[in-house]
Amino acid sequence: MLDAGTLLTGILIFLARICDVSLGTVRTIVTVQGRGVVAFFLAIFEILIWITVISTVVQKVASQPILALFYALGFATGNLVGIAVERKIALGFMILRVFTRTAGRALTERLRALGQPVTVFQGEGMRGPVDELYIACRRRDLGRILSIVNEEDPESFYITEMARDVCRTIGPLSAECSGWRSVFKRK
Repeated sequence: MLDAGTLLTGILIFLARICDVSLGTVRTIVTVQGRGVVAFFLAIFEILIWITVISTVVQKVASQPILALFYALGFATGNLVGIAVERKIALGFMILRVFTRTAGRALTERLRALGQPVTVFQGEGMRGPVDELYIACRRRDLGRILSIVNEEDPESFYITEMARDVCRTIGPLSAECSGWRSVFKRK
């Protein structure tokens, strides 16, 4: 039977592991994106939490082995939470290549009207001439752009790639800031 102290310690370990593993997941992703300063500060908080948790587990695991299960469950959950958080904040840029046989001009005009830069190439596809739209966009704008692409041409084919560095800011397709982001005027 679990006593209240062991259960509380286990829950705290579980929650702390979710925090430090989530920070580690986001840190790894921002490191790959070349955001060194952000990764630096995330690493500090990640390791401070980890050292606190691991020292508690090592001290108490011999007499309360259930704490190892809380530790493992927190680690596994932290991975999922970290991925979800990173997807939600959607840092970075994407390259979107859209291949269309019929809607190249309409897509280009619609996206440019929203302030999204688009470069168009003509090519030859398996079934004849195609337009390739080359679009560098913010990750958080990708879903909105793809819904426009699917509205204009449900038969289009697209490819996405991560862009590590982009030399200029990409058009103002994102919605106005709301909530906590409006306080810092961050877009």
